[in-house]
Amino acid sequence: MERAILLIQCPDKKGIVAKVSEFVFRNDGNIINSDQYSTDPEGGRFFMRLEFSFDARQNHRRDLENGLAELARSLDARWEIHYSDTVMNMGILASKSDHCLVDLLYRRRSGELRVSVPFVASNHEDLRAVVEQHGIAFHYLPVKKETRHAQEQEILNLATGATDFLVLARYMQILSNEFLSAYPHDIINIHHSFLPSFKGANPYQQAYDRGVKLIGATAHYVSAELDEGPIIEQLVERVTHKENIEDLRRKGRNLEKLALANAIHAHLQHRIIRFKNKTIVFA
Repeated sequence: MERAILLIQCPDKKGIVAKVSEFVFRNDGNIINSDQYSTDPEGGRFFMRLEFSFDARQNHRRDLENGLAELARSLDARWEIHYSDTVMNMGILASKSDHCLVDLLYRRRSGELRVSVPFVASNHEDLRAVVEQHGIAFHYLPVKKETRHAQEQEILNLATGATDFLVLARYMQILSNEFLSAYPHDIINIHHSFLPSFKGANPYQQAYDRGVKLIGATAHYVSAELDEGPIIEQLVERVTHKENIEDLRRKGRNLEKLALANAIHAHLQHRIIRFKNKTIVFA
């Protein structure tokens, strides 16, 4: 038996769950898990994640997908299907900070993140040793203002065809709109603050100066608007007046690592449906 995950979004109306379930039954499938959400049962938007098994000997993937396309037309739905035997390829961009990168490489090696990493690219040499210890190709791609276009083209050459998505593991360069338009897949970023607060440089200093009682980290998809992409995961931790800026940074690094890992895990399990500038993240 083979497993698949179906993601659907469409205008809400009666009978959607019944039609999708009946489709799985007609294809001799068995529903393993089903989650759905509606913004409003009266004229809202309906979202569904359905995990099911099917006999690949009786139902070829192409036939299954042709049937799903027909079902989607009847529901005016957007859909995508993913198969459990597919291992996604995750390219990583990083700069000097190593905590998020090291955490991701460990989670990959331990099997917590079922993903392949074809390369890590960085605008600094600092992380080469730790990357190569994991048997992963490291590419040093320095960048200056006058070489930004050429450097981004090198990243595109590495990533296009070799990756299913990119992760910015504290990559401290802003990707241009031209890069975002040229790269055909999702990009996940970790932002070292609880967006939308404390954007830009040195957010922990901003938070410390403001005397906050909570600090946080935000993992989100990258969009053309800086730090405005759909949010996937946010984590917070309490702080007190007794803690200094280094305490905030220490707590912040832990939040960043976990928020980014959680976001990537949800992405790999196809638990995220994007709608406008928001995400529906199924548990």
